[in-house]
Amino acid sequence: VQLQASGGGLVQPGGSLTLSCTSSGIGLDHYQIGWFRQAPGKKREGVSCINPRDGTIDYSESVKGRFTISEDKFKNMVYLQMDSLKPEDTAVYYCATSEILYYSPVRTQVFTPDLYLQWGQGTLVTVSS
Repeated sequence: VQLQASGGGLVQPGGSLTLSCTSSGIGLDHYQIGWFRQAPGKKREGVSCINPRDGTIDYSESVKGRFTISEDKFKNMVYLQMDSLKPEDTAVYYCATSEILYYSPVRTQVFTPDLYLQWGQGTLVTVSS
């Protein structure tokens, strides 16, 4: 099973990027999908997640109102639309799957990395002028 995150790049502050997450071996609509990011010298933090089972979506406070997560079940893709990007959004972005959160979502734990067992290799987003 492989997860693949893509779409990163260099963008100016205020710009937009769309990240994509897909899998070659699993149907993403049977897992909670989380987007995480890790900046140099910082801990990995949850950014957004979606549970296809009930449609629940969560965002971290740092990206709420600027990022939008969505899924395309037919293409087996999950997207993260990032608008109004800031330099502090610079990080490697990862998508990950959680089976336990898919069946037993706990809202206070949706961004707990240990509950996500499959991770993509990450895609670098750099926000700079």
